[in-house]
Amino acid sequence: MSEELQHPIFSIIRDLADKTNTEVYVIGGYVRDRIMGRPFKNDIDILVIGSGIEFATKLGEQLHTKVAVYKSFGTAMLVYEGLDVEFVGARKESYRRDSRKPIVEDGTLQDDQNRRDFTINAMAYSLNSATYGQLLDPFGGLSDIENRIIRTPLDPNQTFSDDPLRMMRAIRFATQLNFKIDMKAIQAIVYNKERIKIISKERITDELNKIILAPKPSIGFRYLFDTGLLHYIFPAMANLHGVEYIDGKGHKDNFYHTLEVLDNVAEMSDDLWLRWAAIMHDIAKPVTKRFDKRIGWTFHGHEEKGARMVPKLFAEMKLPLNEKMKFVQKLVQLHLRPIVLAQDIVTDSAVRRLLFEAGDDIDALMLLCHADVTTKNEYKKKKYRENFELVKQKLKDVEERDHLRNWQPPVSGEDIMHVFGLGPSRQVGIIKNAIREAILEGEIPNERKAAYEFMLEKAKSMNIEPKQILSLETTK
Repeated sequence: MSEELQHPIFSIIRDLADKTNTEVYVIGGYVRDRIMGRPFKNDIDILVIGSGIEFATKLGEQLHTKVAVYKSFGTAMLVYEGLDVEFVGARKESYRRDSRKPIVEDGTLQDDQNRRDFTINAMAYSLNSATYGQLLDPFGGLSDIENRIIRTPLDPNQTFSDDPLRMMRAIRFATQLNFKIDMKAIQAIVYNKERIKIISKERITDELNKIILAPKPSIGFRYLFDTGLLHYIFPAMANLHGVEYIDGKGHKDNFYHTLEVLDNVAEMSDDLWLRWAAIMHDIAKPVTKRFDKRIGWTFHGHEEKGARMVPKLFAEMKLPLNEKMKFVQKLVQLHLRPIVLAQDIVTDSAVRRLLFEAGDDIDALMLLCHADVTTKNEYKKKKYRENFELVKQKLKDVEERDHLRNWQPPVSGEDIMHVFGLGPSRQVGIIKNAIREAILEGEIPNERKAAYEFMLEKAKSMNIEPKQILSLETTK
């Protein structure tokens, strides 16, 4: 206990609690994480039997620090030595069937612990002198930590029906902590899964992102799928599940393959959007699946179709529709390209085109493609990985020589219009594209002088004469 309550804020709260004859506890995530020996976030929840706002205001006056009051939530917060300390009065809650917004009344410590989502989050330490540091654990949260299990304090059916977001939170905690969910709680999630529809997409996606950022995200996605929640919150991913056979020929289960790719990426990167790219990389396989009697199952064009699906799916999930979405879209569209290169003789031209299209995202793309190798055939896996190393070296060599990452044309459209006295037109586009293709094919180096000379030749073949001379000193 002495370690758990070492921070000076606790003794300061204790002294004020004694002075004002107020019952006060630290409760929730801080208690759980300290008991588990986990690094805790810089936030502490203080439970006051009475008015949390009134107690926080007095403490703020004593510490000469600003107190933020949220009257509609009955909470107040102050910052002390880098910690966000939030105060709330003990309360009991009841719910209407059509809403997760509770009807709140003042309550006792027991009432407040009853309303907590899980036993591991219902534990509290007393901050009053007479019982300072005493652990109050009415539901066996300590035992559940030892047994690595997620349970609700009261009937899980009632807990999840009252606030369906708790179903997502149960899965999120199980994923983050690598705990099992109690069987009664799992059955309650299955029974109440449809009620997730009353929760906003923003809240659902916030929990989903926390699952995705866990060390092994597949734990959470397996729970989401097995309970049926995934079918409500992300049906496009649930549709990846299953194997179909015709004439004895089947294909891999793309749902479990995706989970394997996601876990592989998670081992190498904490980037949320790279992990989303892993989730989305085969998202179009169900709609592109075809059976060919000669070669079996095909998913032709799933990378292009998948890239087109990304903006709509991001919009539905209330994910950002900015450069994060474009990054995921690009990786979905290009994810087969390095694999194709690794299977074949790698030409400089193919590498140039990949660098040109991937730009600064080439390293992320290569990481995703490395993670996408999930074959159980060790010979194939070793061969793919060795070939990937050759592709990576080729990418490095070509980039050092040709500088194609985030490529800008050495002769721009404005340059072309200036030299030939043209306005924006199809002719300008033809010349510009011809320069780009010549560079990508290795016909000319990626240099201004060579591109300028090529431009003059291309224009001459189109019967276009120069009107001005272009300075070759302005760029590159």
